[in-house]
Amino acid sequence: MIVVLQRVNRSWVEIDGKVVSEIEKGINILLGVVKGDTTEDIDKLVKKIPFLRIFEDEKGKMNLSLIDIKGEALVISQFTLAGNVKKGRRPSFDQAEEPERAKQLYELFVKKLSEYLPVKTGIFAANMKVFIENNGPVTFVINSKEL
Repeated sequence: MIVVLQRVNRSWVEIDGKVVSEIEKGINILLGVVKGDTTEDIDKLVKKIPFLRIFEDEKGKMNLSLIDIKGEALVISQFTLAGNVKKGRRPSFDQAEEPERAKQLYELFVKKLSEYLPVKTGIFAANMKVFIENNGPVTFVINSKEL
């Protein structure tokens, strides 16, 4: 699994001009499910993300986690994170998991992350507009295979 994690002041998702999900201070997670991903990949990410010390303490040092600040997460499915741009000019999505399996893993990720903190989502496979007010900016790319 590939995650793009952004520390945000707020973030929201619109579909057809209507807000369907919104968070205040917390993290925006773009989640790409890759062929071969399993529940083990989910567990690695869920054990890492809520505890990453990426929020500033009173001295301005990144020393607080999402749990420490009682923040929220907005999780958006993003199959394009599995895209390969090595050859040609059109990305290949051969490594993106099939939609049915990807949706199962996405939903399980959301469920397990929800055990630690409030989680909101977009709508899987929908055409969404995602608004991200990045705080910092602070952005991390996490590959579950590297954890």
